[in-house]
Amino acid sequence: MEQSNSKLFSLLETAVMGPLGKVAQFKIVRAIMAAGMASIPFTIVGSMFLVINVLPQTFTFLEDFFNNTFFRVSDLYMLANSTTMGLLALYFCIVLGYEYTKIYAEEEELDLAPMSGALLSMFAFFMSIPQLMIVDGSMSRITDQENAIINGWAIGGDGVERLGTTGIFTGIIMAVLAVQLYRLCVTKKWVIKMPEEVPLGVARAFTALIPAFVVAFTVLIINGALVAAGTDIFQIIAVPFGFVTNLTNSWLGLMVIYFLVSALWLVGIHGANIIFSVLTPITLGNLTANAEGANFALAGEFNNAYVTVGGSGATLGLALFLVYLAKSKQLRVLGKASIIPALFNINEPLIFGIPLIYNPFLAIPFFLAPMASASIAYFAIELEIIRPMIAQMPWPSPIGIGAFIGSGGDWKAAVCAFLCAGVAFLIYFPFARSYDAGLVKQEAQEGEQAV
Repeated sequence: MEQSNSKLFSLLETAVMGPLGKVAQFKIVRAIMAAGMASIPFTIVGSMFLVINVLPQTFTFLEDFFNNTFFRVSDLYMLANSTTMGLLALYFCIVLGYEYTKIYAEEEELDLAPMSGALLSMFAFFMSIPQLMIVDGSMSRITDQENAIINGWAIGGDGVERLGTTGIFTGIIMAVLAVQLYRLCVTKKWVIKMPEEVPLGVARAFTALIPAFVVAFTVLIINGALVAAGTDIFQIIAVPFGFVTNLTNSWLGLMVIYFLVSALWLVGIHGANIIFSVLTPITLGNLTANAEGANFALAGEFNNAYVTVGGSGATLGLALFLVYLAKSKQLRVLGKASIIPALFNINEPLIFGIPLIYNPFLAIPFFLAPMASASIAYFAIELEIIRPMIAQMPWPSPIGIGAFIGSGGDWKAAVCAFLCAGVAFLIYFPFARSYDAGLVKQEAQEGEQAV
């Protein structure tokens, strides 16, 4: 048995931890993770104002009150939503440019200014937004009143359409391109060097001058070639990233995601941080789409609201077992220490205390519980039993609260969250009881030896 378990963990290390561990160390992946984390506070704030607007849809008795109070100034307070969720691509692009430049500056000891990297990224992104076409042999910006395209700029409900979630992936590509061109210029010394007496801010401005020209010419050439081919970078990028998004929004894709998260954790790597940080552009894009009437399950804090209730592995039920049902002294002590953090989806005390990592006795429920919870929530949303997530909630929101508020006040979503946690508990129960019994015997033997 021990040999087979050893082979299992060895396989996970080779097939999962090795490749994904290397991917997590890529500079671009770390920069995207940082950009996703930086955008979360703004999406939470923006989402809260959206929740105010949709509450009367659930609590219809509030309609008259809202019509005479909040809705009179909704165009004012909803600016907080439209300038966060409606500008997500811009947030991503700027932060990614900053973080990506900073990583190169620190790790390759290059004279790169993160702020210049951020501005060059934004510069490249904005140049790619207007839509053009060839008319009578000349390139012209598109104006299409019927589709709300004015002089090349497509206008949506929250302003320029391509600055919203539809532009996140283009923003990422443009940021990577701009930073790499900036790095190339500095590495090759294609920069204007100012005397040491010149203030640092002024010197950096001139250092970014030639890179700005290089970025401009490169993006214009790319845009021109694509327009000549009858398309643009947004349409090109939509094909592969649209495929990835559709894949992650399927039940099978969801199962693969949670298998990878659990597999990484079991061999000692923070699976949730790696997988969901990379998926943040998709979950935020789906969140905005849901607010506009779509029905995507993997949106916002779907993960912490329904799946990993109590922390990675869906361990809230396990923590409750340790507190109220465990007979082993060490598990009871660990349960008392871990129950409060578990209520806020923090379970490092369990992950490293039981421990759950490299633990063959609890590996099966650690895999199965999140996959079962995800399946329940996925099909509840897919079958429109509960509303999808439309608002971003802080990930430590206690069970039921994140689902209730995140879904715009759907009480059935809160019930679903408790159902998910209950099923996870039932999956853990026989394994936890068996593991507890083994520890009780071990403690008894150690007590006898001590005597």
